[in-house]
Amino acid sequence: ALPTNRLSHALDTAIAAIGKTLSWLWIATLAVVLTNVFSRFILGRGSIALEEMSWHLFGATMILTLAYAVVTDDHVRVDVLREKFSLRFQAWVELLGIVLLMLPILYFMIDNLIEYAYRSFDRGERSQAPSGLPYRFIIKSTLPIGMILIAIALSSRALRCCTYLFHFPRELHLRRPTDFR
Repeated sequence: ALPTNRLSHALDTAIAAIGKTLSWLWIATLAVVLTNVFSRFILGRGSIALEEMSWHLFGATMILTLAYAVVTDDHVRVDVLREKFSLRFQAWVELLGIVLLMLPILYFMIDNLIEYAYRSFDRGERSQAPSGLPYRFIIKSTLPIGMILIAIALSSRALRCCTYLFHFPRELHLRRPTDFR
């Protein structure tokens, strides 16, 4: 119900496109999990690499597609309480929550996670298991990337709250409603 503006529309469109593209990783995750289950329980041959790959793909897919849930407003919230408030109050709570809580927390997380991923790359970190996966920095790099995408999605949401509350930035009147699903 929040109005959109030029910048929020561009950010939402970009996050939606990235989210839709990355959602195909769920197919890869499912394929790896099914292959792991088949090889372990049907063939009787477990694989540490397949087990780790399923964990890594699940984690990477989850963190990289979370911003899409923010843009489409499909994330978890306490709707029982939220529905009782006016749209204006909801917008104020959302704006203050994003600006005072979420964006500062995301900033510190991104700052630390970039260093975390870089250290892994610099050390050539790999799985501790002998037959585990190499290049651990790849999975660790998805963490700051996912957090950056979430920060962009939340910034867009905050801009939409500002458009509703302060009429700035100006509302963008689209010819047809935008549905990112």
